[in-house]
Amino acid sequence: MNLARIDKRWIYLLLLVAVTVPLVVKMKLPVRVSSETQVVFDAIDQVPEGNFIILSFDIEASSLPEIQPIADAITRHAFSRNLKVVGLALFSEGTAIGYNVLSTIARRYDKEYGRDFIYLGFRPQYVSAILGIGENIAGVFPLDYLNNDWTELANFSELKDYSDIDLVVSLADGGLPTYWVEYAGSRYHQKVTTGLTAVMATSYFPYTASGQLTGLVGGLKGAAEYEKLLGYVGGGQRGMLAQSSGHLLIIVLVILANVAAFWKRS
Repeated sequence: MNLARIDKRWIYLLLLVAVTVPLVVKMKLPVRVSSETQVVFDAIDQVPEGNFIILSFDIEASSLPEIQPIADAITRHAFSRNLKVVGLALFSEGTAIGYNVLSTIARRYDKEYGRDFIYLGFRPQYVSAILGIGENIAGVFPLDYLNNDWTELANFSELKDYSDIDLVVSLADGGLPTYWVEYAGSRYHQKVTTGLTAVMATSYFPYTASGQLTGLVGGLKGAAEYEKLLGYVGGGQRGMLAQSSGHLLIIVLVILANVAAFWKRS
């Protein structure tokens, strides 16, 4: 029994099967909602109907498979509660991603652009943009992503600055939530929360412990937890199932390889 002589292509094939089968077959994993995800859910749930929240797509395309389930879940929650969503991006790659996410989810909830949500697009120099929103949103984003004067839209004409925003959600794969906390939160007392890649989540637990961040949704696990709170199965739960299946296969292969090595030595 010598696993070292097994063609690696068989291992890759096993991994493909382990990842694919859970996505095809309807299977479920038990999901326990963390306190950090629950805080984010409660924060959005407590925003009065018709009030404004900002969804900032501070991401690069490479992180989309992990961030999109979080973005989808939070956007679903906001639209289900009839909140007015103001989308924007502080990373150029997040611009089209954000518009696509909001537009897709809006169609499912019968929401209209200009009535229920707008998308302001991208602005460089994110520190200046975050500070500028605190003074005058129209000064930073005079036109929206579609080159419309969004201040002429009836449902958004009175939107001026952070005083009109109940919550900022930074969907990020890097350090942008720090800037939202330091400038929007500290200077303008804006409530800020975030959805992050799993590798970045641990860096922000001190911010949630201190109250500077209103919870966080971390990686596919956080997305799965949020989906459970909303009562649907989406990319988060499916992704976690496939990921867990792949991890389990790797553990089994490691055990078998060690057993084979011990057997050979004996």
